[in-house]
Amino acid sequence: MTTLIAHPESKEKLAALKAVMKALEISFEEEKSPYNSEFVASILQAEQDIKDGKGVKIATKDLWK
Repeated sequence: MTTLIAHPESKEKLAALKAVMKALEISFEEEKSPYNSEFVASILQAEQDIKDGKGVKIATKDLWK
């Protein structure tokens, strides 16, 4: 037995993968994230913004001024 993990990028691709697997009679399990997808998207966008230099750095000593 081999395990295959797929990461479809949209609901349409997920539906297509499920349809193909059902047609080929391949058993599969679906794990749902415990996190809200909008929250995850905002966190990923924030990380990308930081990489792109859009963040603001504040020195620790200036936090309580």
